[in-house]
Amino acid sequence: MDIFIAGRDFVRRDARLLESRLFATLFEDADPQGVVDALRGYQNADGGFGHGLEPDKRCPDSLALDVEVAFDTLLAAGARDDLMIRRAVDWLGLTANQDGAVSLCAPAVEDYPRAEHMTEWTYQPGLNPTAGLVGRLYKLGFEHPWREKAGAWCSAEVARGFPEDAHGMREVLEFLEHTDNVDLDRVRDWLPKLQWFRADAADPTYGVTPLSFAPTPDSFWRPLFTEAQLEAHLDRLLADQQPDGGWAITWEPPGPASTLAYRGIVTLGALRTLKAYNRL
Repeated sequence: MDIFIAGRDFVRRDARLLESRLFATLFEDADPQGVVDALRGYQNADGGFGHGLEPDKRCPDSLALDVEVAFDTLLAAGARDDLMIRRAVDWLGLTANQDGAVSLCAPAVEDYPRAEHMTEWTYQPGLNPTAGLVGRLYKLGFEHPWREKAGAWCSAEVARGFPEDAHGMREVLEFLEHTDNVDLDRVRDWLPKLQWFRADAADPTYGVTPLSFAPTPDSFWRPLFTEAQLEAHLDRLLADQQPDGGWAITWEPPGPASTLAYRGIVTLGALRTLKAYNRL
């Protein structure tokens, strides 16, 4: 089975329009405006993003988690729409607490199908997703009063300590790479303490791997890992491709449509990482 062709066919057959347009931009030189146009359908009148853009909940309401996915999509496509971004950041500023922190989700998700892990913990403002959103705005080169206020809060929080789970840590690292407060040894020493960090490529369970922190060879945080670690996880990524050409997920979304949507996301992510590391 040709890895790329099988993955491409899976995306064409089973992925959402958004991932199909992003695939075409990344691998077939399509105009990135097509990605922006597909993304526009997920933006609400209030400026935020919803409608299950992140597929673990089918809630149409604007949620910071969906805003984060929107920013990631724009960054991946190399696309730019300042009005789209500004409207989203204005929404973040309106929904943030007095310190500028935002929560992943809101109680509105309870009225719609959602994965079991989408519970009350996602309603609490925190470094996940605030730090990640601020970091992505720096990558986008987009200035905004909310970015500065939230960034100051993130700096104070990180000074008090790192998160205890790998998802939160990944958000913090998105932020830290745009600051002068980078201590690689401190980060490296903390990684083994993180819940959900999957350092061992042979471990088949759910987790955040080194490739999540360093998805390309020029990633800021690549020095955290040895070549042997990264190569082992790349080997595992290749081995995990399924007979249908896509990559599987290790959690339960709220239904078949969400499962296929997430498989499209992770399949495209796998192809991007394998291409970046010259493993296709």
